[in-house]
Parts: sequence; C-alpha cells; structure tokens
Amino acid sequence: MPTAAAPAYLGRDFKTASPALRFGLLLPIWTTRQDQEREVNRRAEARSREGDEVKDLLRRGMDDAIAQLQSASRHPLPKLWKKNDADAREAWKNVCALSDADVDRMKSWARRQSAIAAAAAAASQGHVLTLDTLSTAPFSTGLGNEHPLENGFTFLNPYGLPCLPGSGVKGVLRQAARELASGEWGEGHGWTDDNITHLFGLETGDGGTIHLRGSLMFWDVLPQLAGNRLQVEVMTPHQSHYYQQRRDPRSGNSTAPHDSGQPNPIKFLTVPAGSRFTFHVLCDVPFLRRKAPELAHDDHWKKILEAAFRHAFEWLGFGAKTAVGYGVMMEDPQARQRRDADRAALEAQAAAAEQKARLESMSPADREWEQAQSTLSQFQVAFAKAKAAGAFKPGGDFNRDRLAFMKTAQSWSEPRGRAAAAQLLEQSATRDWGRPSNRERWAELQAVIAQLKGST
Repeated sequence: MPTAAAPAYLGRDFKTASPALRFGLLLPIWTTRQDQEREVNRRAEARSREGDEVKDLLRRGMDDAIAQLQSASRHPLPKLWKKNDADAREAWKNVCALSDADVDRMKSWARRQSAIAAAAAAASQGHVLTLDTLSTAPFSTGLGNEHPLENGFTFLNPYGLPCLPGSGVKGVLRQAARELASGEWGEGHGWTDDNITHLFGLETGDGGTIHLRGSLMFWDVLPQLAGNRLQVEVMTPHQSHYYQQRRDPRSGNSTAPHDSGQPNPIKFLTVPAGSRFTFHVLCDVPFLRRKAPELAHDDHWKKILEAAFRHAFEWLGFGAKTAVGYGVMMEDPQARQRRDADRAALEAQAAAAEQKARLESMSPADREWEQAQSTLSQFQVAFAKAKAAGAFKPGGDFNRDRLAFMKTAQSWSEPRGRAAAAQLLEQSATRDWGRPSNRERWAELQAVIAQLKGST
C-alpha cells in the first residue's frame, strides 16, 4: 500500500489523527519500494504479451524490471515517493470517518460557539442573529486549495475539522443582498446599496481609496456532520484534453473540445446532506446607530439579513460547485424553537438569580412583604378568573385556592401583607359572589379575616 510522507517513528496507523491531517500530511498516496515490487509481480502474473515481457525483465533482477517499467511509454510504473494514482483511491477510506475525539471536538465547538453567542446577545441586548440550518445537498469548499490530489478542502486548524469560513458566508450574503437590492428578484425586503455598505462595508477596487468598515461580523461555521463522517463525491470531466491545453500530435494545434474525450473521474471531499450548520452574525449596533439609525432601530438589520439568508438558501448556496446543486441549505424550524426555549430558560434563570440576590439584600420585613406581594397577585388573578367564569361554586377550584391562601396569609408576620390579605379575602366573599354556603366555612373565613385585621 502507498504510504504517508511521515517519519517512520510515527507509525502507520493514523486513525486518531484529525481529518485535516489524514487528508493532508498523513494521506497515504506516496509510492514505496514494496508498492513497486507488488505491481511488478502483479503484471508478471498476467497471461498476456506484457506479462511475458515483465517475466523476462524479472530474470535480470527486480531493480532492472522496476527501472525499465518506470520509463515505459504506456502505463509507466510509479517512481519512488511519487504520487501513486492507481492506489490513491484506497486513501479515501482513511479520511472520511471521524474518530470519537473528532466528534467530541465538533460538538464542543458548537456548544462553545452557542454559549459565546448567547453571552454576546445578553451583553449587547440581543444584537446577534443565529440561524440553524440543515443541508439538503452535499457541501464542499476549498477545492482550489493546494493538495497532491489536486482537489483540496477547507479545514479549521488546529481542530482539523471541516469549516465554512466566515468570509465565505459574508461573500454569499453580500451577493444575496445585491440581488435583492437590484429589484430583479421581486421584493427587495429593505435592501438598498446604502444598506449593503452600512452592514457589509465597502472597499473600492482598481487602486481606489474608499474603505468603509461594515457593522456585521460573520463567524466561522463548523458543520455537525450527519453520520459523523465525511463523504466522497466524484466529478468526471469529459474534455480534459481541452482543459489541459493538450496539442494535436499531428498538427501541433490546441485540441478543440469534443464529446469523445477520455473521461477522467476525480474524487473530492464533501460534507454529506443532512448535516447541521449554525450561522452566527454579530452586529456592532452602536457603530450602526451612528451610520444608519433606521437599521439599528428595533434590530431592523436582523429582518433584512434573514431575508438575504433565505434568498441565499433558495438560489445561491454556500461553498463550491453551487452551480450544480451543491451547498443548498434550509432553515431548521425545530432547532430555532429549541434555541428560543433554551434562551427563555436562561433568561428565567438569570431573572430568578437576580431576584434572589435582591431579596437577600433586603431587611427581613421587606423580604417577607416582597414575597407576600407575589402570593397576593396570584390569588387576585385566580379570583378574577373565577368571577369572570360565572356563578360561585362552593366546592369548586376557587374555594380550594382560597382555603390555601388563608393558611398562607396566617403564617405571615409582616403587617402590610396581612392587611392586604384580609382586604382581598373580604372582596372574595360577598353576598353577591363567593360567600361560602356552609356556616362553619363562613365563620372560619370571618375569623381569619378578623385575625389578619387585628394584627395590623
């Protein structure tokens, strides 16, 4: 098998290395002496004229056979430490699967990024847009990066995991905004050339000197891979003779493109469909408020940016090969609901912690009065709902709520709470509505009201 260009002391088992390392430095595609000998023996076993020729070469020794086959005009033998195209396809099997450590890093990155976005939203009063999406087609990016197989991929170092850079997200969204602002796609959703400049910035080309900073910051996106593995796709150019500018051996002219060219399958890495992409966009609202107050007001920038995202999902795509359907995504509504629920829970926890700290700073009497106000408010709401529902039901839910409220109010020592409870109980038990029909219950209620009043 071909080997990786790595020192021998590292061994040959790189399953625990990151996908970036297994696809880059540790990709086993380089020809070794064992590969050459195995290929020579395989050819010698063939029952053909070529097989007989290789057998004759082997009689003079393996070194002579390898040297002769390396200089052959047809199917030359790969040279030592040269790329082994014949066996490179085996290397893909070592790249796609993520190790347990890779999966942990992938999930930890997503949690940390979400936590940072939530903290930034809290600190800047919600000036962060987060969109959870699902890919409906394979996604690839960085195919033009240098790589021995001539089809690179973008990984985020030092994590070594697939990545959609924030600069790429910004480029797609800027193009989506331009298309919406052009008016050629129907409703512009508030996009204008000025809004594009305020949010994305401006840099004039051709030696221009106008450079304006935008208000938006796009974070890198680390996809959560479906099945915890990458996927191999194949593209098959049928006119490689034209793309590589080969010349006709008879005329010496460049070969024109035609449909009878030799197909050349080329493999490349992708993120499989069904993977989750979470986009985070942070807005410098104080800066935006100085440049375009109407965009900063009520976070209007979020509304028009969401429209640009929807346009990009439907018509543009992200990453490479979008013209043939790669990089298509859709918003995940269930993920948004879960995120909203988590955000509400965090806000409730923060409010509870703030309330607890405020109560601890109060005097005992003020603290009891604060807590009594909450109970009084709850009972008042229950009383209003029961009265609005119709006639009083002596054995109904409100009667049980009132009995529980009576016991709670009797445990209070703070005069303001006891007085308010007595007044509320009197209002809930008049001749027109709420008076218990049982004499003992009515007497008990009157006694409790008198007790609460007498302590004030």
